[in-house]
Amino acid sequence: MPEGHTIHRLARDHASWFTGQTVRVSSPQGRFSDGAALLDGGELEGTDAHGKHLFHRYDGGLTVHVHLGLFGRFFTHAAAAPPEPRTTTRYRVTGEDRTIDLVGATACELLDDDEVAALRARLGPDPIRRDADPDRAWAALQRRRTPIGRALLDQSVLAGVGNVYRAEVLFVHGIHPDVPANQITRDEWDSIWGTLVSWLRRGVKERRIITVDPAEVGKPRSRLTRREATYVYRSDRCLRCDTEVRRYDLAGRWAYVCETCQPPPRRDGSRR
Repeated sequence: MPEGHTIHRLARDHASWFTGQTVRVSSPQGRFSDGAALLDGGELEGTDAHGKHLFHRYDGGLTVHVHLGLFGRFFTHAAAAPPEPRTTTRYRVTGEDRTIDLVGATACELLDDDEVAALRARLGPDPIRRDADPDRAWAALQRRRTPIGRALLDQSVLAGVGNVYRAEVLFVHGIHPDVPANQITRDEWDSIWGTLVSWLRRGVKERRIITVDPAEVGKPRSRLTRREATYVYRSDRCLRCDTEVRRYDLAGRWAYVCETCQPPPRRDGSRR
């Protein structure tokens, strides 16, 4: 599933391509036909993103909400000669220079302002956003005894963090995913938040995830391979100490941990 930086990158791209333009909107698949009919020939006023949720704002107070989920994807074409849409294309937007096609998304729906506000109110702070409040996430963590590795993927706690950033941020701060969320100290949380802000915002610019310090690999960021770009995620051995990386199911998602760099908690949940 795309993580938050990817959605913010889409919001920026779509804004630069379509904002202020009269656009054609259709739903070749048919599942968004009623919404497309209301928007076709209208103006796309802007875009926004919050965590893994993308918003296209149109005139008339209507917003298209998109959640890509596991299989969603946007395809981009030149507007002058776009290909015939796939039969699975739910949402097509054509502006002056480009056409975008959305396929496979978990959600593509038309919302009014109140519905958008209600959706966003259910989400935790997004580290990419300038209006994010890390205190909200801290307060939510203090109410949870569940493992921190599970809490970080709870979008009502923290919006936009997925499995890669979860694994990597816990690694660089030496925290085992099984540590209870309410045992994370305030200093640890402030450091985690700062790291996520830096990584996610840089991910928007670079269009990829890089969590390692390039000095540890001896290469510039631009030359890092996908394997070299992370410490433990989908790795057999820890990039830093060469310990075997443990992979296990945590609340339905694979967790990755180096139990040398990230000591596990005791059986009673207390930390070593």
